[in-house]
Amino acid sequence: MLEDLSDEDRKLVAGFRAAYGAGERLPVERYDSGTFALAAWWAQHELVGACRGDSRARERRIEVARDVATHMRDLPKETVERMWRESIGGERMWRESVKADTCGEELFALPAAACARLSSRERMRLLKPMISTDYRYGPIPEPIARLLTVPETGDPVEIVGAVLWEDDFSELIVEAYAERLAAADVLPMLWHWITATAAKLSGKWLKTAHTLLTPAAVAVVRDVLRALCAHLSPPQGELSGIWLCERTATTLRGMVWTCELIAEPWVNDLVGEVAVRAGAAFRSEMLANAAIGVLGRRGGLGVVPQLARVQARGKTPAIRDRAGRTLAETAEKAGLTSEQLAERTVPTFGLRSDGIREEQGLRLHRAGTIDYVDASGRVRKTIPKSVDQGLLAEFRAMRGELKRTLSATRSRMEKALATGRTWPWEEVREHYLDHPLIGGIGRALIWELPGGAAGLPEQVADAWVLTGADGGWVRPEPGAEVRLWHPITHGVEDVRAWRDRLAELRQPVKQAFREVYPLTPVEERSGARSGRFAGHRLRYDVADGLLAGRGWSGLSRGRWSGSTITVFKELPGDLTAHWEFAVEENLDELGDFADISRCVSGALRFTSGDGEKALSEVSPLTLSEALRDADLTVSVASLGLDPHGSGDYWRSYGFGPLAETAEVRRDALARLLPRLAIADRCTLLDRFLRVRGELRTYRIHLGSGNVLMEPDDAYLCVVPGKDRDRVLLPFEADGGMLSVILSKAFLLAADTEITDEAITRQLGGGRLGAGAGW
Repeated sequence: MLEDLSDEDRKLVAGFRAAYGAGERLPVERYDSGTFALAAWWAQHELVGACRGDSRARERRIEVARDVATHMRDLPKETVERMWRESIGGERMWRESVKADTCGEELFALPAAACARLSSRERMRLLKPMISTDYRYGPIPEPIARLLTVPETGDPVEIVGAVLWEDDFSELIVEAYAERLAAADVLPMLWHWITATAAKLSGKWLKTAHTLLTPAAVAVVRDVLRALCAHLSPPQGELSGIWLCERTATTLRGMVWTCELIAEPWVNDLVGEVAVRAGAAFRSEMLANAAIGVLGRRGGLGVVPQLARVQARGKTPAIRDRAGRTLAETAEKAGLTSEQLAERTVPTFGLRSDGIREEQGLRLHRAGTIDYVDASGRVRKTIPKSVDQGLLAEFRAMRGELKRTLSATRSRMEKALATGRTWPWEEVREHYLDHPLIGGIGRALIWELPGGAAGLPEQVADAWVLTGADGGWVRPEPGAEVRLWHPITHGVEDVRAWRDRLAELRQPVKQAFREVYPLTPVEERSGARSGRFAGHRLRYDVADGLLAGRGWSGLSRGRWSGSTITVFKELPGDLTAHWEFAVEENLDELGDFADISRCVSGALRFTSGDGEKALSEVSPLTLSEALRDADLTVSVASLGLDPHGSGDYWRSYGFGPLAETAEVRRDALARLLPRLAIADRCTLLDRFLRVRGELRTYRIHLGSGNVLMEPDDAYLCVVPGKDRDRVLLPFEADGGMLSVILSKAFLLAADTEITDEAITRQLGGGRLGAGAGW
């Protein structure tokens, strides 16, 4: 900075240094405004550099800075900004050299004194850009925080904007709620909310909140937290701007803590939703933990569905673990397991036994749909405007919670199937068959008795029986233990019979068409490691999200600390599965904050308390489910799915042997093809669906969905459009790859009707087109 000074200013600085070197005091009170501004900047510049000197030199420079601050005058804004940038840039050096956590008071004293003479609006304009860059994800030094929270006007926007300003959500709050937050009966509560900086809620903080809480503040808490949940639920792919900076999250944590004092029916559901939304990757684990803690302290059966949702849907292991511990503590108080407690507290939402709630012609169905029955008995999907809008709003809000409850129940049943959990038959009847909401799930699953008899639940003469694949039925005895049927424990003929029986039933949890992974001879010989899903090039962000959602921990967020990482999952029988990954990119070229985009999968192994376990010692169910996680991850995250891909791996995955997920897809397709309008144009091969068009004959790979054209195996690039209608199939409930394959088959069977030039150009003989949507 000294090199930017004029010759005259250089002479003045030389004079400052000479006086300093001689131990003399600078007569700052006699300086003109220009000389004083230069002296203030020089004193700050020297102070920042004091970290390199001994303690005596440092104390002398601090003394000079204090003297200048005592005689502070109005300075040009550019001088104040330069002083702030000097201090912010030197903070890390001070902490490392001085070894003091309180360096902010001394280091920032001079620029803080200069900034204090500006209006609050000028201070905000000066400091906000610097703070947003330098303290975006960390605590703001107290001298700066004080300058930002002392507005001098009664303008609500300025008052609230002095507290909340760091990120997109805080700007939304200022715009929408400034007048309510700045009101006399809420503002004291706002000042208290921003003090929620401790990791744990204290009795003192809560006692103060109790004295400040007003009905207006309660309404603000409700509305702001609802707005937060909407903000943290962006459309898929639009993630920018959803992260919460520390100051915003601290204020919101204060609001969440305040919910512990509010006795309103909306509290548990809303706090649970905050925990789920804030606990998603990179958003605010601090806020999610606060919400879980409030639910735990509120206690009672009313918080159980929310804790179960957080445990099932939390995106990070820490969030899931904390929700699980809190749920277990609540269950222990009730003398139950976490699973039993969750089952006993599923709400009915006022549904009748047929799964419908009806009021004033409006009907809410257990599937989450709403329709209307008019006076003539006609069912109308379009709700007329004459309907009570308050009731309609209530039904719509209830529908959202109903769907979330179903999702948590499906997750719980998925886990029960994968771990082999058993139930007394009476509990299955009460909580999964007779329940007006969950009955829709329980009755679509295959239940198995210890002797091997299995079936779908059906009512015969007011009693529940299990009807097998052959139509015969058995009535479980009172006290009988049952579990969910899993294909890994049954022969090929039994599995085939159930697939024939359930070909048109969309199961809430995959059973009949579930992929299974028996131990192979190669794995048996290898001992403790399975390389069945090693060597796959994956999109890391996709693999990361899939594994986290399936209960794997140890996932790296942002940049890796090394070139490899091992994720793990706790399994029944005191086992842990481990899966290795390697970075496919040069970490040194990515920079400190770049995201990993590609990785390569390695071997999968199992350990217990006494070390590594041989694969042959792992139960078939546990082994199969761990390998299924790996297969599902590869089948979705593989770079071999890229329609514009190239290279050896892309060709190997895109057109090579089928994994188990694709084999199950092939089996499903074999049952579905005869019923299709294009059945006479399709032939099912080992790895492909062969489709005869008018212009060419095509082969669609059953694993990747990639297309080859006969007779020269030219690649046809067809990209699924984002707005493509999804075909919901019994075999893939999310309208996945099977839906893509069928859509391509219908498109190519009528290839003379294709008008998209990106496809027609390739049909003329091009080896690789630009792709197109349908």
